[in-house]
Amino acid sequence: MTTKQSNLQRLTITSTKSFETVVAAFEAAVAHPNWSEFQKEINATKTYAAMEAVIQRALGKSGFMEFARFDLGAILRKEAGGQTPKIVRYLIGNPLVMKEMVKRVPDAGSYAPVTVLIDERPGGVHLSYDMMSGFLVSHGNNDALKVARGLDSKIETLLRQAAA
Repeated sequence: MTTKQSNLQRLTITSTKSFETVVAAFEAAVAHPNWSEFQKEINATKTYAAMEAVIQRALGKSGFMEFARFDLGAILRKEAGGQTPKIVRYLIGNPLVMKEMVKRVPDAGSYAPVTVLIDERPGGVHLSYDMMSGFLVSHGNNDALKVARGLDSKIETLLRQAAA
């Protein structure tokens, strides 16, 4: 058994816009593929280049696609009698970016796709992301870390644009 410490770094951007406006901007930038059709297309490819083309077509303008969405606020609102908070967790990513990290550091697969949390609090709507580079820095692989830093930068851009 081994234990490894990660250096968690959370990026949080706060918006003064409404929760609905921020979520709409975020969702407009991230693709929402039909997963059964997407998987069929991936499975039907015969070459890496063909698979890569399928993935590229499935990405949103941000370069990411949604893998899952969890309305965490729905549970909280049941307890609060329909009142806030509004909070949604998104699993998003790009399989081609994930591949570049996982082939160098298999543990990266534990963090990809990544989580983006959008929640409404006093003072604004928060968009939060635990940076991939923080998870991978302890693995000592500079190539994977470079990919992770590129991913972090793209996620930050996505969050800033959704919050603006």
